[in-house]
Amino acid sequence: MFELVTSEASYCKSLNLLVSHFMENERLKKILHQSEAHILFSNVLDVKAVSERFLLDLERRVEENIVISDVCDIVYQHTVDHFSVYITYVSNQTYQERTYKQLLQDKPAFREVITQLELDPMCRGLSFSSFLILPFQRITRLKLLVQNILKKVEEKSERETTALEAHKELETVVKACNEGVRKMSRTEQMISIQKKLEFKIKSVPIISHSRWLLKQGELQQMNGPKTSRTLRTKKLFREIYLFLFNDLLVICRQIPGDKYQVFDSAPRGLLRVEELEDQGQSLANVFILRLLENADDREASYMLKASSQSEMKRWMISLAPNRRTKFVSFTSRLSDCPQIQCVHPYVAQQPDELSLELADVLNILDKTDDGWIFGERLHDQERGWFPSSIGEEILNPKIRAQNLKECFRVHKSDDSQRRKLGSRNRQ
Repeated sequence: MFELVTSEASYCKSLNLLVSHFMENERLKKILHQSEAHILFSNVLDVKAVSERFLLDLERRVEENIVISDVCDIVYQHTVDHFSVYITYVSNQTYQERTYKQLLQDKPAFREVITQLELDPMCRGLSFSSFLILPFQRITRLKLLVQNILKKVEEKSERETTALEAHKELETVVKACNEGVRKMSRTEQMISIQKKLEFKIKSVPIISHSRWLLKQGELQQMNGPKTSRTLRTKKLFREIYLFLFNDLLVICRQIPGDKYQVFDSAPRGLLRVEELEDQGQSLANVFILRLLENADDREASYMLKASSQSEMKRWMISLAPNRRTKFVSFTSRLSDCPQIQCVHPYVAQQPDELSLELADVLNILDKTDDGWIFGERLHDQERGWFPSSIGEEILNPKIRAQNLKECFRVHKSDDSQRRKLGSRNRQ
């Protein structure tokens, strides 16, 4: 609890520096157009005001008694009433990053001023961009701090009630922040894909507010064993390119000019996959994709070959996410699923991968022989692929059970506790 207070004070100080040292710098103001400054700094003044108000209430609590009674009730109230400013700030992140890179590239005067400001001892060697990302880091860290408090408080106590409610509200804000960032980048990505597609079949409108890309890439389609008169076997496989969206599959062939000609499509819910096993080296990493209803309103099958076992499994899970995996069915939870703990941070490189922080614990849902794991992070149930080399498997069943217990405790939702807290707040 004390760490939550002291870290908020440090964060508030850094926000003040971002505003006074960078945003309000006269030279910078002259260089930046009003719209550029707005994208670069967004609603940081609102975020700063919210942090100052939050810190004031936390400090008052500390002044009441050096042995802090609770902070999660304050966290809960501020999250509900004020923390929506974080969603606005973080959702702007995609445009903020692009504008910053563009300004560095196009305006030498901007680059020069920023470099000089960064050299000031007040910045403690930190870059301008590291100050810009502070709000997103803070809201995420607050959730983890409350999570740690929750592990320490007594079960069925008043503190547990407030910690559960604070965590729930913070999780809602963090998810909204992530969703805001995703929506911005997804819209741009969909526009880019739409421009590259040429339809050989009836055109399908690609851009939709509720659609986003899950996976794209090249696979080999099996043509079948055709032999010419000279008995030379023709090429067994030919390249095709798949764009898989959350609700639609588009099958293409790449054509000159970085374009793709669409020759089939199907709703994602009407896809089925089946792995071919023990078929020899030429059919290694081959699976069958069935379209129950394709662009011609009929059933179609494709025999597809991936470049590796992990790539095959990643496609199969993306195409048909409700398939049973190696260790656990998606429709049931095992009490002792294999687990792995992250020992090296990992940044996702593909849409179906999961970015991981140090000490993240995940259930292992599937793994491949060539070093990839499909997992579900315990603290937020996010799923995705990551290299097995970044983690260590948890072999002790007692530790696995404890991890699950803590996870279920953090996410349990008790209606009577909610009513109790609501009644207390009304009073």
